[in-house]
Amino acid sequence: MRLKSNINIKNRRATFDYELLDRYTTGIQLFGTEIKSIRESKASLVDTYCQFVGNELWVKQMHIAEYRFGSYMNHEAKRDRKLLLTRKELNKLQRQVKDTGKTIIPIRLFISDKGFAKMEIALCQGKHTYDKRQSLRTADDKRELQRALKGER
Repeated sequence: MRLKSNINIKNRRATFDYELLDRYTTGIQLFGTEIKSIRESKASLVDTYCQFVGNELWVKQMHIAEYRFGSYMNHEAKRDRKLLLTRKELNKLQRQVKDTGKTIIPIRLFISDKGFAKMEIALCQGKHTYDKRQSLRTADDKRELQRALKGER
């Protein structure tokens, strides 16, 4: 029986800059030292994006720190990593990105119950400045409502 993993690395900026349309959970092709660094929460999804190279989907600019006990076999911190999706999902995503000008952004990196590194990606459309202001206003209103409810108790 495996313990529940508490590794949950999020891209907080994604929901602010983009409107998330569709979500997918993918596997990632990693080296041994990379998975060890992820299990130590030494990864970052800041400024990451996904791009098709041929018929394969790759995550670009994802930073996974070098493993501290790694020797000459250590990995590069910002290399491109292949995402593992079914052919049907890849074709659907490729069609959406090509036809409508949407983009694919990593949202979350986590360890599954079976111990595999997984990434949640989303098909996104960029927000305009006024949409971002509306998001901030909604978050402020929600925060004020929570404060008011706590004050009543």
